[in-house]
Amino acid sequence: MVVVIDADNLIIGRLSTNVAKRLLREKDLEIAIVNAERAIISGNKKSVIESYKRRRVLNHARKGPHYPRMPDRMLKRVIRGMLPYQQYKGRQALKRVKVYIGVPKDLKGHKAETIEAAKNVDLEQYVYLGEIAKVLGAPI
Repeated sequence: MVVVIDADNLIIGRLSTNVAKRLLREKDLEIAIVNAERAIISGNKKSVIESYKRRRVLNHARKGPHYPRMPDRMLKRVIRGMLPYQQYKGRQALKRVKVYIGVPKDLKGHKAETIEAAKNVDLEQYVYLGEIAKVLGAPI
């Protein structure tokens, strides 16, 4: 069973916790997240972007941690952080998540659901994941 979630204007942390819990609870569930570049991170735009830039500087060291700059991979890494990915059940759950920039052709017919608990409710300071990716040099 494939569940399609539209990440447009959803807070990235709340979206990720919800997805991680569902994956661990339902063993045969596959989740496809579309519009990853439209997910948001709450906080001051300047400070959020600076923290992501600092992480990318670490990326040039010989050994990790490696931080992605594409918005779909950034979102998948946040979901990975909320799963016990070093255990078997966490690795299996992470394999069942697919994250896409925009909406791919094969998922256009599916009805996308949204997560009410993760909606942007009157946040004054936030940044879209796509904006961070562009600053980091992602070819979007």
